[in-house]
Amino acid sequence: MTAILERRESESLWGRFCNWITSTENRLYIGWFGVLMIPTLLTATSVNHAHLPLMPKSVSGALLYGNNILSGAIIPTSAAIGLHFYPIWEAASVDEWLYNGGPYELIVLHFLLGVACYMGREWELSFCLGMRPWITVAYQKYRDFLYKGFTCY
Repeated sequence: MTAILERRESESLWGRFCNWITSTENRLYIGWFGVLMIPTLLTATSVNHAHLPLMPKSVSGALLYGNNILSGAIIPTSAAIGLHFYPIWEAASVDEWLYNGGPYELIVLHFLLGVACYMGREWELSFCLGMRPWITVAYQKYRDFLYKGFTCY
């Protein structure tokens, strides 16, 4: 008997990670959109209170503090000065941005990015399984409604 020894190429750590992320054999499909979705939705769900001036209590936008998805749209991203989108580069200083509701805006933007990644993850899973992405198409209307509620309020 002759034994043939083959040199097996060891797969790199990055290659194993890529195969694990995109594998449909896992119990829970993660995918590349899930790599971005999981941290952003965890941030939006569990972040601390944001203090806004002229408010007697801190504003909580996280789901763990008793808010649901729609009640987050009731509080604008910056209740102090009435702006809807207040990027950090528009403020005179970081202190001004923090004072005028920047942390709460980060909560909202992390949530919106997580929702977009959830939709992308549904598309990615249907693509990997060879299905048509009708769930993603149907989900797009709700995502648009959510974006309008959070950004155009």
